[in-house]
Amino acid sequence: MTASTSATARTTAAYERLEQMVADDRLVVLDGGVATELQRHRSPAEDGDLWGTWALYRAPRAVLEVHRSYAATGCHVISTDTWSILSAPEIGFGSASRLVEAQHWMDIARMGVRLARQAVDEAGRTGECAVAFAISEEANSPERRETLELLTRALADDPPDLILMETMTLIREPRTFDTIEILLETGLPVWLSFRRCRHGVCGVQGQHWGPPEGDLFGRAARRFEEMGVGALLINCLPVEHVPGMISWLRDFTSLPLGVYPNLGDYGGREWRFDELVGPAEYATLARGWRDEGAQIIGGCCGVTPEHVRALVTELGETKPGHRRPLVDELLLVEPDPAAAEMWRDDRGRSLYPLPFPDLAVEEGVFVPTTGSYLVWKSIFTSGAGEGLSCMDVGCGCGILAVQLALNGAERVHAIDIDRNAVANTLANAFRNGVSDRVTGEAVNFFHWEPRERFDLVVASLYQMPVDPYQEPTGHRPLDYWGRNLIDHFIRLLPSMLAPEGTAFLMQLSIIGQAQTEALLAEHGLAAHVVDYSFFPFEPVFEENRAQIERVEQLSDAYHIKVADEDVMVAYLLEIRRVEPVAAHPS
Repeated sequence: MTASTSATARTTAAYERLEQMVADDRLVVLDGGVATELQRHRSPAEDGDLWGTWALYRAPRAVLEVHRSYAATGCHVISTDTWSILSAPEIGFGSASRLVEAQHWMDIARMGVRLARQAVDEAGRTGECAVAFAISEEANSPERRETLELLTRALADDPPDLILMETMTLIREPRTFDTIEILLETGLPVWLSFRRCRHGVCGVQGQHWGPPEGDLFGRAARRFEEMGVGALLINCLPVEHVPGMISWLRDFTSLPLGVYPNLGDYGGREWRFDELVGPAEYATLARGWRDEGAQIIGGCCGVTPEHVRALVTELGETKPGHRRPLVDELLLVEPDPAAAEMWRDDRGRSLYPLPFPDLAVEEGVFVPTTGSYLVWKSIFTSGAGEGLSCMDVGCGCGILAVQLALNGAERVHAIDIDRNAVANTLANAFRNGVSDRVTGEAVNFFHWEPRERFDLVVASLYQMPVDPYQEPTGHRPLDYWGRNLIDHFIRLLPSMLAPEGTAFLMQLSIIGQAQTEALLAEHGLAAHVVDYSFFPFEPVFEENRAQIERVEQLSDAYHIKVADEDVMVAYLLEIRRVEPVAAHPS
């Protein structure tokens, strides 16, 4: 836990205590999710751009109460409610009415430190519990470089015990290291925390969206140590993604290492809390991280004071271990495109890659695409769904759900994340005289669990590789491979399908065949191509052209170019179980 050699060190008694605890193999316990505690007990903020930090402007007493609740647990570090403070100047200039004009963002930053310090003092923990000034990956943005430098001035007179730059993702050369140097030049100890697991960069819900990178992060950890960073941590990722990270990082660095994952699910603006992981279970999970060698453990979004108290109580006397989880449990095996059995037509011709010689929709509802029309054409031509129970996943305006009902389906249940789309589907069902057999439900697909099985499931889902080097915006998950929805659909399919059920799924060529085949095999499913069509690059695909081409370079994904026009192929897959499961006895 060395301070920067490029500036006069400004360590406090509280921080020196943290250093001694690590030296003595005693566990350093962080607090939990301040922003989610504010949400748990109060209405969510209107200012979604200021994650958590909005409360310093509008409800500072509430922030103090949350800090007090964590300080009372016996934890050793309280983090300020300033995660998004570097966005405050832009929001204030752009829409001053959203913030109280008299409260300048630098004064708010200072207040964030004072409130955390006050909570520590009132808990009788002065000198025992350090205050960490928290900032996000926004610090890496070139647009916020000057704001970051101003922030370091704002902290000069009333400094925290350390600076914690957290929830970082990519190693951006040279920006990441330049930003760290600015922070180290304050003389304050600097801790870094990344949303990373053994498989690479991941999203808040665990989606892996980073490219293959080998030892990049490990070598960066070694460089952080050489620069004078005080500790390296992993945060804001699901608990199941933590195992293996500490032991892997230890091969690269001698820095103190720690983890503070999240609990629950992020739904866009609000956090959905996972009450299934209670304090005792969280402490049991943390014991595994401690056995791997974690010296610092706490909690991020969704981790409550009760969870943190359990860490202090159950792990306070433990020593860091040296356990290494089995490699087979940790490595994400990417499918080998060459090993995948090729999709073929009835004549045995290869369909991937192609041997190329290519209702009322309410405002704001997703307009059907070429892929949606491909699925519609198949169910219309075949009369699929007659006499069956059906499910339409991602119904949009209802083009598929309505056609299934018109085909004579016994019933059709349509789901979509957009409640307006569900309403549009039901309205279109009424227009077509099938409203008595169509039901709808607005759900977040990543949170939804099937409650029944269906004879026929249809889906035309959004598939778009997204450039991970876009500037981060809160917890918005980036989809590097463009596969998040389709992969999740395949994983849920065994629990959606009746024993002899069938699914029709539209897939674009720009996300590749091999991973689809691997997931299908993993879940006891098999697919064959029943139709295909050509899908032109619309504006939104043009905007992501560079990422699409990057995914094509790294996988078996592809598209076709004709003259100056880019065209992808939309495949319609018919999916069944390899071996049908036995029906449950009635």
